[in-house]
Amino acid sequence: PPSIKGKYIKIKYITQLPNTQVPSFVYFANLPQYVKEPYRRFLENKMREKWKLTGTPINIYIRQK
Repeated sequence: PPSIKGKYIKIKYITQLPNTQVPSFVYFANLPQYVKEPYRRFLENKMREKWKLTGTPINIYIRQK
């Protein structure tokens, strides 16, 4: 992702939330408050492409590591 105020966002890891009807994923990053909507859509589209989730709703949460 692009830098914001000279700081780069680093995604540490991702996990899937258990027991949810909709596939839900949590990204752990160093600066989650700087992750903007276009980058969230990019992450969602890459997940759909990688795991063939076309047509399936996905919830993405970004939290502090």
